[in-house]
Amino acid sequence: MTVAGLVLAAGAGRRYGRPKALVYHHGSLLVERAGRTLRAGGCDPVLVVLGAAGDQVRAVADLGGVRVVDNPGWASGMGSSLRVGLTALTATRSVAVVVLLVDMPGITAEAVRRVAAVAAPDVLAAAGYAPGRRGHPVLLGRDHWAGVLESAVGDTGAAGYLRAHRDRLRIVPCADVADDRDLDMPVDGIEDHRG
Repeated sequence: MTVAGLVLAAGAGRRYGRPKALVYHHGSLLVERAGRTLRAGGCDPVLVVLGAAGDQVRAVADLGGVRVVDNPGWASGMGSSLRVGLTALTATRSVAVVVLLVDMPGITAEAVRRVAAVAAPDVLAAAGYAPGRRGHPVLLGRDHWAGVLESAVGDTGAAGYLRAHRDRLRIVPCADVADDRDLDMPVDGIEDHRG
């Protein structure tokens, strides 16, 4: 039973000022970090969806061990990247996929392992943080992929589908091992450079 990993890294990062896949954090690019986190958490295969500045990301990022797919419709929002990634994964034997956004460097391999541990084709799961708050990583069992493909539009990704199926959503406690804050704006001291 394999659980795939999917990094959504196609956005232009308009509020940030550049694609977040090209942002350095503690010596590595966010896109490298996200791919490594999913692999270290036991996901195989790991796919990274690129879009804005995709050629530049390929030129500078060390994406060894992950498969890269392009989203030509990246400007329409995260939903299109999720659809591209799930469509690419339908050719695999994965029973589920763990989805991670590129701009969440506080997500750890242990959080990925915990969420992936509940994987089955019919399972929906999300990491739990503050009481009543769920976040990433998110696990989508294969039985749900068709529904997510249909509902992922604009910037909603899988959120609408998860809301519609909240009675089936398993919350996996991760607050003790991860921080799911995203980097929406540059913050002093958060970014550094390789080397």
